[in-house]
Amino acid sequence: MTILPIIEAPDPRLRVISEPVAVVDDGLRALMDDMLATMYDAPGIGLAAIQVGVAKRVLVIDLQRRGEPAAEGEEPVEVREPRYFVNPEIVWESDEVGAYNEGCLSVPELFGDVVRPLRVRAKWLDYDGAPHEEELDGLLATCLQHEMDHLKGILFFDHLSKLKRDMIVKKLTKAKRGKLAA
Repeated sequence: MTILPIIEAPDPRLRVISEPVAVVDDGLRALMDDMLATMYDAPGIGLAAIQVGVAKRVLVIDLQRRGEPAAEGEEPVEVREPRYFVNPEIVWESDEVGAYNEGCLSVPELFGDVVRPLRVRAKWLDYDGAPHEEELDGLLATCLQHEMDHLKGILFFDHLSKLKRDMIVKKLTKAKRGKLAA
């Protein structure tokens, strides 16, 4: 697996609308494997293909958690449960909404409270191309909606007030100037 470079805002490639995937094949599975490795390396809990420069409707999520220690006195083992979403589609969302302080691997070190539906019903194809439909809630529902926004060229700060959005854009622009000067 290869660690891919993550595109950072304000790069205009993040605003590209991703195209549906025609077939889940070995090439797409290799991309998803690389995306997962990249996400774990970053580290993050979700990554859309467009964030690594591939305009396909593909994303990976893993809400990694700390499990029980392997033995007394040892560090807890990280439990990984990767999920693969090809051509994800939200077919229903709850009227009940909640705010979550979101961050993004493409918008490093900046966060904002984004209001989203607390539950969604989604359809997608998995790693092997098998269809799924499931109701999701909590952090998984939030993460799926965040990553699906990427597929439409939307970043989390687009959901914030104009004042908060402008502050983030100003910080991103300043950080980019700093990187170019270095």
